[in-house]
This record gives sequence, structure tokens and C-alpha cells, in this order.
Amino acid sequence: MAKIRGNKVKFDPNNLVLAAGATSANETLIFCLADPGEAILLPTPYYPGFDRDLKWRTGVEIVPVHCWSSNGFRITMFALEEAYERAQKLNLKVKGVLITNPSNPLGTTMTKEELDHLITFAMAKNIHVISDEVFSGTVFDSPGFISILEAAMDRNLENTDVWSRIHIVYSLSKDLGLPGFRVGMIYSNNKTVVGASTKMSSFGLVSSQTQYLLTNVLASKRFTSKYMKENQKRLKKRKEMLVSGLKKSGIECLKSNAGLFCWVDMRHLLSSNTLEAETKLWNQMVCDVGLSISPGSSFHCSEPGWFRVCFANMSRGTLQVAMRRIKDFVERLNFMGIKMNYQQNTSSLSRKLLSNWVRKLSSSDPDEHER
Repeated sequence: MAKIRGNKVKFDPNNLVLAAGATSANETLIFCLADPGEAILLPTPYYPGFDRDLKWRTGVEIVPVHCWSSNGFRITMFALEEAYERAQKLNLKVKGVLITNPSNPLGTTMTKEELDHLITFAMAKNIHVISDEVFSGTVFDSPGFISILEAAMDRNLENTDVWSRIHIVYSLSKDLGLPGFRVGMIYSNNKTVVGASTKMSSFGLVSSQTQYLLTNVLASKRFTSKYMKENQKRLKKRKEMLVSGLKKSGIECLKSNAGLFCWVDMRHLLSSNTLEAETKLWNQMVCDVGLSISPGSSFHCSEPGWFRVCFANMSRGTLQVAMRRIKDFVERLNFMGIKMNYQQNTSSLSRKLLSNWVRKLSSSDPDEHER
């Protein structure tokens, strides 16, 4: 964890709690920080699994912090305040805000300004901040990754109350490609949270065999460093292939620098600016094109027409096939659109001519027609 963060943050092993993956870690933290009927703020678009991980067993409510494409879906103080006020109107007590940095599904790292907004907001409202940083080792392009703890240290907050209200979730699933091993962790400077999380970890332990195996793997700093650098290099190449291929089809992506996916803008391919049109396009992509992509509505995106497209699980050849299929599909859509526009224009012209003829008849002298 320290190496990924450029050794700018020193981690105390005594503040670390292991869990069976980030899913278990996030749920455990919510159990520790909030009671049933209380709320956690969550910036949109967000990972759909949070609806399960944070709510199902804890009884905690999620209040979305609506972010928009106009500023690249960045978190603003206005959006945070608006969500907080919305929660209050619903009589929900806000206990914290959870972020993913880098973002899933955006594939972007949070800026220093965003992190400062979050810290300032948490201090003003006396609430917690949970930073899910499971993709922190996948950053393959600038700007680099800044951890929430690093941002807090830059403001010399180590000896303040907010320092104990900042918590990190991490796992080996994404950075080392080990999702099946179920190794996650909670890092907190709050002794009460660490104590409660340690007790609750009994319900989601990392097996002794897994710990022994991965201890040997991670002991080789040379291997892990080489592996992660190679992984980042390959992710960048694959992402560039996807962005370039989609651009040839007239499809743009949100500029990204991390993660295993791109946030793709297909708003111009919608038949209307509605969730129904997004669902229709998604069905066409899955059934007609044969590509499994995720609609923005499943991530609670406020704007129809955005899709998450994963690129890390495809070979170069498979990605090329996918790009050809999308190009053919877009060309068919454009052709159908031109055809429909032609038919609509022709129909409109016919109606206009008929209307003019009727109007001319109605305005002329009836006696003249009788003669």
C-alpha cells in the first residue's frame, strides 16, 4: 500500500484489518460507522455492487451525490451540499461519504481539489470518509494517484479529529489480478473502528493457506514491482486501442488514466434522451452486436447514454473484433437514421403540399369552382 502511494503515507500494521475481499471490508466499515436507517453519501456514477454491499445487511441508506458530464463527473462542494440537504429532507442522518479512487466506472483518479472538498465537507459536517482505493495500482497515465490520507497529511491534519474519521479500503483483486483469493483490508487510524472491525472480521476471514501463499508472493518486492509496471503498461496499450477504435466509429470516451474500463459516451446513438432509449441501445449491443457492456443507469448515472466498457479481459484480437462489430453497428444505425429522416422529410413535404392545396381551395371563390 505504501509503495503504490509513493511511500508518502506511512502505514501502521496495527491499524490494518484483513477481510475476505473489498466487499466484506466495505460492509464491515458500514456496520461500524452507521446504524440502520442512517445514510452514506455516494457520488454517481458508482459501482452497482455498493447497493448490495452497503445496504442489504446493514440497513443503511445510500444517498446519491449527483455528478455530471459537464465537468467530467467531478465531485463538487455544491453536489455534496445538495445531497446532504436532500438526506435531511428525508430525515436521514448522514454518517459519512464513500468514494472510489480511482473511480469505478469512470477510470479516473480524483484531483487534489476534489479530495480537499471532501475533507473540508467531512470536517464541516462531522462525518466519516471511506476511500475505496482498490484500483490504486492500476494508474497507467498522468495525473498520478493521490490517496485521501496523503491529501489529509498535506493539510497537516494528523493530530486533528478528522484524521480518525478517514478510512481506506484496499484489496489485491485488481492490482495483482487475484479476485478469487478474496483478500481485502481496512486501514483506519481510529482505534475503536479497528477494534470493532477486527471482531467482525471473524465472519469473513482470509484463510491461513491464502495468507501463507501470498506472504511468499509479496515478499519478493522485485516481482511485485515488475508485475505491476507490466500490468500498467498493458492496461494503457489496451485502453488506447479501445479509445482509438471507438473514435473511428464516432464514439468518444471520458478521458481516463486508471482502471480496467472506459466510460463511453453513446448519447448520440440514443433514439431519445431517456432511460428507455438507453436500455434499448444496451439490448441491441448485447443481442445484435454480441458485446457485453454495462449501461450507465446500472451505475446510477444521472445522464442516459453512458456505458462502461471493460478492456482488460480481452486479448488484442478480441478487441479488434469488438471494434469492427461496433463500427458495423453504428454504420447500420446511421443508415437507418438517414433512411428514416428521408422518409420523414418526404412525408412532411407531402403533408405540406396537401395542406397548401387545401388552404388554396378553402380561400378561393366557391362560385368560381362551380363554373
